[in-house]
Amino acid sequence: MKKIILYIAASLDQRIAELDGGLDWLTGFPNPETTDYGYKDLLALVDTVIIGGKTYRELLTMDVIWPYPNQHTYVVSHHVWSAKENISFITENIIETISELRNKPGKDIWLVGGGELISMLLTADLIDEMQITYIPVILGKGVPLFPEQPKESKWKLIGSKHFESGVIKIDYQRI
Repeated sequence: MKKIILYIAASLDQRIAELDGGLDWLTGFPNPETTDYGYKDLLALVDTVIIGGKTYRELLTMDVIWPYPNQHTYVVSHHVWSAKENISFITENIIETISELRNKPGKDIWLVGGGELISMLLTADLIDEMQITYIPVILGKGVPLFPEQPKESKWKLIGSKHFESGVIKIDYQRI
């Protein structure tokens, strides 16, 4: 069975985006050493990406080349968009569909975000590992990492690393 790995950046106050969903706080963070904080290692482990609709829309507004060309991306959304090469949309039976993806052969699955999708999959016990990269910024307001998480879950620390930039990456595994 594939693992679902949440790999995400968060502010010190556990925000993953600005109130409007923007990521300027993250893309503007100084990174003179151009450290990837484990991003390339994660991409090598996964063949599937799951992303929330709001996060997908935010990516589309950025002036970047599609960042996951070698992975099949599934966008979880209330909206129906036209299918694109290597991008599918999940608009109903979300938990069942993601459970089926998890049971397919292949590499692991990267859960990109956002917060609502993370909470939904945590509640369904579908997240196996979390790799949270804490950026030394306090946003004060914004999209929380775990919005209204109604279910308790326990996690074991499996690794941590600090970087010159002040960033700390913490890896957890579900107990």
